[in-house]
Amino acid sequence: MPKVAVYNIAGQQTGEIELNENVFGVEVNEAVLHQAVVMQLASQRLGTAATKTRGMVRGGGRKPWKQKGTGRARAGSTRSPIWVGGGTTFGPQPRSYAFRMPRKQRRLAIKCALSAKVKAEELVVVEAIDFAQPKTKDVVKLLSDFKAVDSKALIVTGEALENVEKSSRNIRGVKAIASTGINVYDILYHDKVLITKDAVNRIEEVLA
Repeated sequence: MPKVAVYNIAGQQTGEIELNENVFGVEVNEAVLHQAVVMQLASQRLGTAATKTRGMVRGGGRKPWKQKGTGRARAGSTRSPIWVGGGTTFGPQPRSYAFRMPRKQRRLAIKCALSAKVKAEELVVVEAIDFAQPKTKDVVKLLSDFKAVDSKALIVTGEALENVEKSSRNIRGVKAIASTGINVYDILYHDKVLITKDAVNRIEEVLA
């Protein structure tokens, strides 16, 4: 089982913790990680691009000229796609780009992401993280104690803590989430993951 150090909120080591090998020690599958990231980013796309078809373009209600006898090609509307100012053929319409991965693959992707951070020594276990009130300087001090001020940092707590989330909100590259909201993209995007012991236990309960 992978063993990592445990620190207090001041950055001082207080002990060690054995992580579940089935969650934090699996072999990293890059293909599954890539698929999970693509799925997450695709679901965030707005998909609001839209063009007007010939039925949506204003005007063109009158037949431009009579059907026969003019020597010109037949035309029923000035808003045909082959006319200047006409509609668009097969243009983009509002749609969803989201797709789903099988549940086992989604879970494997999170395990791979966590295992990759452990192997890279970018996952730090902290006894507890909480603040009396929302203060950005408290998060800055926390990151400073763990030498992560200039890094993109992800703070993972066991449950949603409003003071921690609000304190992290104004710092670029820093994000605080609950263990229930952990996802592959956030884990891989951030350089360092600060995770509480409570969050570790909850993640292991779900994924082990």
